[in-house]
Parts: sequence; C-alpha cells; structure tokens
Amino acid sequence: MPELNVGEKVRLTRIPPFIKTADPMPMMRSSTFLQVGQEGQIIDRRPANYWAVRFAQGAYLIDDEYLESCS
Repeated sequence: MPELNVGEKVRLTRIPPFIKTADPMPMMRSSTFLQVGQEGQIIDRRPANYWAVRFAQGAYLIDDEYLESCS
C-alpha cells in the first residue's frame, strides 16, 4: 500500500466493527453509520498505523488497513 499523507483524501475499503473518535478524550463508537467507499481527509497521523480522518459525520481514528488513497 502506498504511504498515506496528512491532507490526503482517502476512501474506506472496509468498515471496522468499532471506531474511536479523534477527540482529546476518544470514545469508542459503533461504525454502522460509515459506508464502504465513503471519502474523508486525513487530518493527523497517530501511533500504531492509525490516522485521524475527517468524514462528514466527524473525525475518527482509522487503522490504515481500512483506507486507500483517492488519487
């Protein structure tokens, strides 16, 4: 998989069962509101291959195995 970068547009390839919000106090949420193919923008890189991604519904921490570049 090509390296992702902050500011890049990404697409969900699969839906994780649960996700964390990208807030200072992250909370676990069900990911049922997300859809495969939904696009967002990377806003930050986090440890352990996680990316903070801004979607229309908010910002969430997503493992890079669920993301692909839109370019």
